[in-house]
Amino acid sequence: MSLGLLLLLPTCAGLLCLFSPSRSWWERVNLLAFASLVPLAIHVGLEVLAHGSVSALNGFLRADALSALVIGVTVFVALVCAIYSVGYFRAEEQAGRIDAGQLRRYYVLTPLFVALMLLVPLADNLGVMWVATEGTTLASVLLVTFYNQKTSFEAGWKYIIIGSIGISLALFGTVFTYYSSVSAGAEMQHGMNWSVLAGLAEKFDPKAMRLAFILVLLGYGTKAGLAPMHTWKPDAYSEAPVPTATLLGAAFVNCAVYGIARFDVLAERCLGHQFPGRLLAGFGVASILVASPFILTQRNFRRLLAYSSIDHAGIMVAALGFGGKLGALGATLHILFHGVTKPLLFFCAGNVQQHFATPYLAQVRGVIRTQPWTASLFLLSALAITGLPPFSLFQSEFTALSGAVAANWIWSAALFLAGVVTIFTGFLIHMTKMNLGTPRPGSPARAPECPWRLGAMLLVAAPVVTMGFWLPSPLLALVQSSANILGGTS
Repeated sequence: MSLGLLLLLPTCAGLLCLFSPSRSWWERVNLLAFASLVPLAIHVGLEVLAHGSVSALNGFLRADALSALVIGVTVFVALVCAIYSVGYFRAEEQAGRIDAGQLRRYYVLTPLFVALMLLVPLADNLGVMWVATEGTTLASVLLVTFYNQKTSFEAGWKYIIIGSIGISLALFGTVFTYYSSVSAGAEMQHGMNWSVLAGLAEKFDPKAMRLAFILVLLGYGTKAGLAPMHTWKPDAYSEAPVPTATLLGAAFVNCAVYGIARFDVLAERCLGHQFPGRLLAGFGVASILVASPFILTQRNFRRLLAYSSIDHAGIMVAALGFGGKLGALGATLHILFHGVTKPLLFFCAGNVQQHFATPYLAQVRGVIRTQPWTASLFLLSALAITGLPPFSLFQSEFTALSGAVAANWIWSAALFLAGVVTIFTGFLIHMTKMNLGTPRPGSPARAPECPWRLGAMLLVAAPVVTMGFWLPSPLLALVQSSANILGGTS
């Protein structure tokens, strides 16, 4: 029941908003639906810890520890975005930037987008997982074009064209994996189920599996925003409304990395670690290095967050590539910590953009004097997202780096470290100038901060601070079990 309800509740919420008459109804339906997902996600996590995995609909839906971790992060991001959206869109409507039709579109499509993101980790069948991933593109492209401006439509076209090419490659990779499973003796009706494939992967055709993994990495890597398939991200993140960009940057990236991780387990059992490990580490470190100079020279703080997302997708994939227990643990920790931390950065950026009516770094100075709560949390989130100790992302990045050293990937570790340090420097320069600098003449006066937006930001800030010092034991057990799945010990 819990697995089905995780999909049913947001789907019904989107359909209800389609026929509901007013903004207040749309807000209430979304808030209620996403709040209801929280106990369901917790229940699924506890059931997985107790039984190893849970399934429904004759195995069509299945959740293990890795699934439960991605579900939990997605539900958390969806809830805080729903809270933030209330204040954000009220301000947009009051300023005359949106109308009721656009607002209805957001509240109808967002729950459907979330439902499809939840289907990705819940689908045992790799074909269904592919369909869910493609569905997220169709649900979110109209949110990227939300503001109906020329730049928005350009971003939407780039998003759907590049994303569709990438997901087509993932489809071919999935088909080759199916071919390998049938040739290895899997029953045709179960030849796409990951739980079945994991037990047969050692018997797969190595040549077909090499080609399958390359195609899957390119396909799902495009959705994750790995370099050089990352070019849709800066445009989409800067043009979409802030809650949508948050869902893309904090929740959807985990779904794409999840798809890569599932196929990586199969590839490693068939081919060993060397072949998939080198590909993953290469794409991961390359993404970090590509993001570094753009973060140093960036002028638009919304695009800055896009390159940060490219960097962190690279860290997750590189950790998978480094392999071993430390690499797997670093990847799962980063999925959790990045997903929890990134919404705060997007929310603060949204507040600043609305207050100063610009997304450009050079035109924003002295935020601490006009929006003290936002500026303080902006600095906090910037330090956290760049992995400064004692924040939690330092732990995951250090674990991933330790995995590279343990595997004797010294050059990869050095490039990984150089990229991370460069990105920290760029963020520190931009954030201090924007938040602590002297306000420009004509800057907006200080105004009270919206309780809806501030409440969402504080709700995110609490685990951002807490997880640097303490991780609840059930959550830690879920992370360790997820690492065991990726590390091949479960």
